[in-house]
Amino acid sequence: MENKNNTTISVTATAEMSGLRLDKAMALIPEIGTRSRASHLLESNAVLLNGKPAKASVAIKENDLIEIQLPEPEPSELQPFDLKLDVLFEDEDLIVINKPAGLVVHPAAGHAHDTLVNALIHHTDDLSMKFGEERPGIVHRLDKETSGIIVIAKNDKAHESLTSQFKERSTHRIYYAVCLGTARTLSGSVRSFPGPPPGGSQTLCVCTGG
Repeated sequence: MENKNNTTISVTATAEMSGLRLDKAMALIPEIGTRSRASHLLESNAVLLNGKPAKASVAIKENDLIEIQLPEPEPSELQPFDLKLDVLFEDEDLIVINKPAGLVVHPAAGHAHDTLVNALIHHTDDLSMKFGEERPGIVHRLDKETSGIIVIAKNDKAHESLTSQFKERSTHRIYYAVCLGTARTLSGSVRSFPGPPPGGSQTLCVCTGG
């Protein structure tokens, strides 16, 4: 385990960790927080167990010494954007934003500094960086012209939990659309291409109702 000015933490395994896999035990350490980050550190050879490299699957015993070399945060070129956000809820783990139509979620071609991400880093310094990604806190997204609720993670543990919920579809989302005219029936489905974006490909629109 080489030291390149990184921060090294030493943790003595507790009774709660005893019997757990190393990666699961590491997830209980506040500086780590998630099993995915523990796995990332183990794969990077940044972890020693009792002074020796160890596999993620090794069982932990009480009083084992776990030494972890935390990498320095990667510098970000993201610039803060002074935009008043419509914050519906915020605590130490997440922020719930009412995103207006016309606002891009994260930097992309043509929108390097005027996105929701840029506004978020102006709003708070507490965002999940997920190993230095350029989309801090972003768990899911909405299209530029779509308004609606978007949930932002403020730490890696919240990011991991929210990602799992979206992946497992345990969250419940409702979409509203504005239609012109009167529907012929009260239920049914529409499968159509709303039209290609400028210079881009078409997106299939599937609407159901009942």
